[in-house]
Amino acid sequence: MLLLVASTTVFAQKEVTKFLGIPVDGYKSEMIQKLKAKGYKYNSTTDYLEGEFNGRDVEIAVVTNNNKVYRIFVADKYSVDESQIKIRYNNLCQQFSNNAKYLTLKNNSIPESEDISYEMLVNKKPYQAAFYQVLSDEDTDEDILNRQVWFDIFEQYGKYKILMFYDNVYNQANGDDL
Repeated sequence: MLLLVASTTVFAQKEVTKFLGIPVDGYKSEMIQKLKAKGYKYNSTTDYLEGEFNGRDVEIAVVTNNNKVYRIFVADKYSVDESQIKIRYNNLCQQFSNNAKYLTLKNNSIPESEDISYEMLVNKKPYQAAFYQVLSDEDTDEDILNRQVWFDIFEQYGKYKILMFYDNVYNQANGDDL
């Protein structure tokens, strides 16, 4: 009996980051099928899924390492101007902060008076916010810190988008292929 308990503990699967309730894990084709079941449309030309997420039209990429899903990448489909992106970014920070399924280590919001285009262009300042998923009361700090969801502002030709990342650190490259 002790051997059975010990072997079960050794092979226990860690809970990983979830996107729309789906573990960010497994094979790409399986993940695409699960997202299609949630209503997203797969575009084979771009290798993205398209649909609505949190009230926005988005494109979703399933990113793999050694054929295992390690990231769900969510990008706004349409760009907006500086004032709109600041509002969107701050709203996302507030939504995550107000959601009991997430923890953050700091306040990530952008002050109203901040000129983000200047800061990004001249000072190369990144605008990123990181949150951590809490899946159960039994989660340890290490469990939570390994379930990171983060987003940033992406600028292209004076227009802006939010890029979001739901990461499974257990499937990320760790240098084994070097």
